[in-house]
Amino acid sequence: MKIVISSDRAPQAIGPYSQAIKANGFLFVSGQIPLDPTTGQIVYGGIESQTYQVIANLRAILEKEGLTFANVVKTTVFLKDMEDFTVMNKVYAQAFADEPPARACVQVARLPRDVCVEIELIAVYP
Repeated sequence: MKIVISSDRAPQAIGPYSQAIKANGFLFVSGQIPLDPTTGQIVYGGIESQTYQVIANLRAILEKEGLTFANVVKTTVFLKDMEDFTVMNKVYAQAFADEPPARACVQVARLPRDVCVEIELIAVYP
């Protein structure tokens, strides 16, 4: 069985997809970009500010289900420029300080709304 999960503390989907799907003991969270859920605007200020906003959006969706970053088993990070890796990784490490999940990180040609970073994740229910 699959259940659509949505948090009003994270940006609403801007296309034909769900914020997250709960299925078979897992939560699959769609890629989050640095969109402020209150204003609907992109957070500017570079990779650091954008990564903080992406992490906040992911946290809001996890919390909707009573989960934390400790429940995350896999992430994928999409960067506009791999030169931003070190700064992104510093912010990311704050969210995943203990027992970080498996991760892939790739540079892509372009991201939605020309942002610097997008992160998706998979979490497991306890």
